[in-house]
Formats: sequence, structure tokens, C-alpha cells
Amino acid sequence: MYQKLSGLYAITDEKLTPDESVFSQVEECLSAGIGIVQYRNKTKTDDEVEDICRSLQTLCQQHNAIFIIDDRPHLAQKIQADGLHIGKDDMSLYEARKIFKYGIIGVSCYGSIAKAKEAQDEGANYVAFGSFFHSPTKPKSGIIPQKVLQKAQKRIDIPICAIGGINQDNIQEIAQHKPEMISVVSSVFSGNIKENVHKLIKGMNI
Repeated sequence: MYQKLSGLYAITDEKLTPDESVFSQVEECLSAGIGIVQYRNKTKTDDEVEDICRSLQTLCQQHNAIFIIDDRPHLAQKIQADGLHIGKDDMSLYEARKIFKYGIIGVSCYGSIAKAKEAQDEGANYVAFGSFFHSPTKPKSGIIPQKVLQKAQKRIDIPICAIGGINQDNIQEIAQHKPEMISVVSSVFSGNIKENVHKLIKGMNI
């Protein structure tokens, strides 16, 4: 069985990790210590990304890591991915669970504790809050205050993930609020992946 929902959580990106190289890039970040990987691609069809998702699922299993697919419940169910992530523009948790029956489901809650509580009550396995800083991969994301994490810790019982513009310079700020997971995109995949992961993990473990 996979490890817990905790630690550094890498999310792929169509520009930074194109399908032609995503496998080797993910392999490098897993080898460096990443424990959770999410495949995120908003433009291709399920059929177009099925093979790469299958290969990433196998790769994550080999590294005892968790593999999550963004916003593709039918594909996640078909290949029996470890998990599925849904956001505000995706289907409801209730609808997603009817399709993706047994795996992990994470829900983006942005800055809303109420949405997180609702997701928890509906059976989500983790909730994500952010962005906390300007995000290079999601420049239009709204910035939310870090006190949301403090409030969430008091009201939410399932694992909490912090996301959005987190890098080597500010990860300690987020880590002090003790979210179970911290999600990163460009700060892992831009430049030397192994060095990036080691620095981020060091910053997270304050």
C-alpha cells in the first residue's frame, strides 16, 4: 500500500513537463524524495494521456509513492490510479466518487474553510488551500492569507495541502503552519530537479 498523504507533493505542468519528457522528470523527482505526484494536463483527451498515466502510475508504485490524476475520474478509475484531484470547475465530489469508486480524492478549497468542511463531510481524503504566493503556473490565482492554514488545522480532520507559488525561499513560512502536504510545480521542475527537491524537503522539515 502507498505511504501516507504527507510530505512534498509534485504537480506536473504541460510546459515544464511535456509528455515527451514527463516520465524521466517524474522519475528524477521520485528518486530525490517526492512522495506524491499529480499528473495535470488540461488540454489533451483521456485517450491521449492514458499511456503516460499508466506509466507514471507504475513508476510511482515502484517508488512507493502516490499517483494522482487531475480532473479525469473516468481515466483514474480505468487505470486504477491511487487518486484523483478536483477543483472548482470540475465535477462535484459526489459525482466524482460515483465514477472513481475507491481511491483517494482531493479537493481544491482555495481560501474557504467552509468548502473544506463540506468536502470532508462528503468523504474527501484531503483538501488543498492556495495560492499563498504568486504562482508562475497559475498567474490568475487569487492570493489567500496564511492564517487560513491555522484555521483549517482547528476545523479540518483530514490531511491539508498548501499550494501556490511555494518555492525554496518561502517554503519555511508555509511549513511552520504544519500542513501535511506542500504542493510544488515550477520550484521542482525548473532547473536541477534533484537539487530542487532536496532544498525544498530541507525547507519543509523545519
